[in-house]
Amino acid sequence: METYNIAIDGPAGAGKSTIARLVARALGFIYVDTGAMYRAVTWKVLQEDRLPIQESVVADVARGMNIELIPHAEGQHVLVDGVDVTKLIRSTTITNHVSEIAAMGEVRSILVARQKQMAAGKGVVMDGRDIGTKVIPDAEVKIYLTASVSQRAERRFKEMQSSGDDSVTLEQLQQDIKRRDQMDQEREISPLVRAHDALLLDSTLMTVPEVVDTILGLCRDKVRGGE
Repeated sequence: METYNIAIDGPAGAGKSTIARLVARALGFIYVDTGAMYRAVTWKVLQEDRLPIQESVVADVARGMNIELIPHAEGQHVLVDGVDVTKLIRSTTITNHVSEIAAMGEVRSILVARQKQMAAGKGVVMDGRDIGTKVIPDAEVKIYLTASVSQRAERRFKEMQSSGDDSVTLEQLQQDIKRRDQMDQEREISPLVRAHDALLLDSTLMTVPEVVDTILGLCRDKVRGGE
């Protein structure tokens, strides 16, 4: 089987993690959730009460911690120094701080180096904000996955409701997504942008299977093109 790398970028709440995991499963590739890595660092910083948040302190934390991404039937599990933080890193508190930490240049350098190592052997589906532009710019398949702010907020709201989390309203989620979009797009280090050779895929009116099938179709074209 031919192996190659797939980069999926896009704004918060676009469904990148779900799509990337399903594509990886269909192809037998390894799924790497880079957003979870930044959330893990954020969790560790807050867990150790390293406030106020300073870049040098966060970098030291990131450099000294062990992050493991473990494939699981229900989705990727995230371990920090052996502790399963899969659910903990999805809390509202982590969400409110992760963009700030992800914008830190030294922190990004540490995690990007680890991500590049993960992708070196090919056969990886990686999602995030700068995968196709910075982490694996030579990825054979690149997708920029997006959706309207209202649709992204509604999806996130339903996920939170299904898990019993009613800490925020739909309107608050919409404002939070707008804020995160602005922070991600305007940060100086590796801002959220669409790679010039990435397919723009707007999932606002698409189902998850439709998005997955579209990406798998691109992969099939890629394989045929290499024959």
